[in-house]
Amino acid sequence: MTATLVAKDLAAGHGERVLFSGLELVVAPGDVVGLVGPNGAGKSTLLRMLAGAAAPESGSVRLSPPTATVGYLPQEPDRRPGETVAAFLARRTGVQAAQEALDAATQALVDGASGADDAYAVALERWLDLGGADLEERAEEVTAELGLAVGLQQEMTALSGGQAARAGLASLLLSRYDVFLLDEPTNDLDLDGLERLERFVSGLRAGTVLVSHDREFLTRTVTRVLELDLHQQQVNHFGGGYLAYLEERETARRHARAEYEEYADTVSSLQARARMQRAWMEKGVKNARRKAPDNDKIGRAMRTEATEKQAAKARQTQRLIERLEVVEEPRKEWELRMEIAAAPRSGAVVATLRGAELARGDFRFGPVDLQVDWADRIAITGANGSGKSTLLAALLGRVELDAGHAALGSGVVVGEVDQARRLFFGDEPLLDAFGAAVPDLSPAEVRTLLAKFGLKAAHVLRPAATLSPGERTRAALALLQGRGVNLLVLDEPTNHLDLPAIEQLESALASYTGTLLLVTHDRRMLEAVAVTRRLVVEAGKVTEI
Repeated sequence: MTATLVAKDLAAGHGERVLFSGLELVVAPGDVVGLVGPNGAGKSTLLRMLAGAAAPESGSVRLSPPTATVGYLPQEPDRRPGETVAAFLARRTGVQAAQEALDAATQALVDGASGADDAYAVALERWLDLGGADLEERAEEVTAELGLAVGLQQEMTALSGGQAARAGLASLLLSRYDVFLLDEPTNDLDLDGLERLERFVSGLRAGTVLVSHDREFLTRTVTRVLELDLHQQQVNHFGGGYLAYLEERETARRHARAEYEEYADTVSSLQARARMQRAWMEKGVKNARRKAPDNDKIGRAMRTEATEKQAAKARQTQRLIERLEVVEEPRKEWELRMEIAAAPRSGAVVATLRGAELARGDFRFGPVDLQVDWADRIAITGANGSGKSTLLAALLGRVELDAGHAALGSGVVVGEVDQARRLFFGDEPLLDAFGAAVPDLSPAEVRTLLAKFGLKAAHVLRPAATLSPGERTRAALALLQGRGVNLLVLDEPTNHLDLPAIEQLESALASYTGTLLLVTHDRRMLEAVAVTRRLVVEAGKVTEI
């Protein structure tokens, strides 16, 4: 069925902090709405409201027809203990819930309950619409196409990060919702997965709202943009695709700044004129009192008239100021100014692998021979599950090899942003977790540094595990600025980062002079960051191109 989602006058906030208000949105069949804004602007909150998973502070969300199905896929697929791949796919596609409703309706029919016939018909139609009849068959085909080489009865918690990403993509490709709400669907996907996702989204007849910080993906898929501007406290709609949005936004910002500056210049000029007129008036009064003899009635009258004229002009100027249409000054956006602190250079050889081999279940890594030299800037690409993260772990000496040798060079100081952001995933407050990693900084200095990365008082005392993925990534980037490094290891650093932070990271990498190991599927980042070497990892084998 075709369906339209309509949101009217939505508002949301955290305590006294307003995220957005007065938000209006219509998502018609075939629409692909890109939802953009900085981390913390309320994008995920809005998606949950549209999905009915969170209640707005005001406003309403409705579907036409009301029986339409909405598929909400959150940022991180929750891998539940004991849940198989098949059960995960059934849950994410909505088939599991539809099956439970169908079972209940069937039992009511058997029991002869009132209205059971109609309830059964509705439940059956929903189950069929969501693809319940052939889900298992389609799941086998899609997982095989994606290279998810595990059985459908394998538990999700036993999958690697790359395999879990493929399972998440499979759940999306198998879905048959009437409206799709996708929160960061590109995270952890390899280039093949990104291309499949692009084809899927572009071919949907259903209306779609998606959050993504993958600039190339946005460029290729969205038909219009909804911007949550946290700094200006505005909700802005832009027609056309992502590139048109960037151009229109820049033009709108220039015009807003120009209009304010013209208004401010006009007010300043009129205020200066009014001050001068009042000064002339006051001077005229003083002169009249000092110079006019009592019998010079004509001269006194002339000076009084001139003074009154100046007073009238001053009042007229003040009225002009009051009649001006006030133009509010555009709020200055918060900007991340990122730097990567450099440690003294390491030795000429940074890391080596000699005949390195490793086996984990059915996966075989190596043999690999590789030498990383000082100031090498290496981009590492490959499909999910090919062994990129294993390569990094072997180079850093984090895994025990089954054969061969691995070594870090002398004086190497590693700074790392890993896929899982492990350092900031515990129960201790962020302030303590971060402070332990930079013991030379005082708590006040730690707070100041984190604040530069948008992590302020409301964040630093929270358990690190309660931070959003984007906030944990910012904390990991702050750590690079807080301590000197000469070997920078970035494993999918753009996952969960907002667009301004990605651009700042690219800028910081341009001025970084140490050794760089970069794993990313972000096509724009691969173009923007200058590298000296490229490695491709495929089925545990490493090739330099």
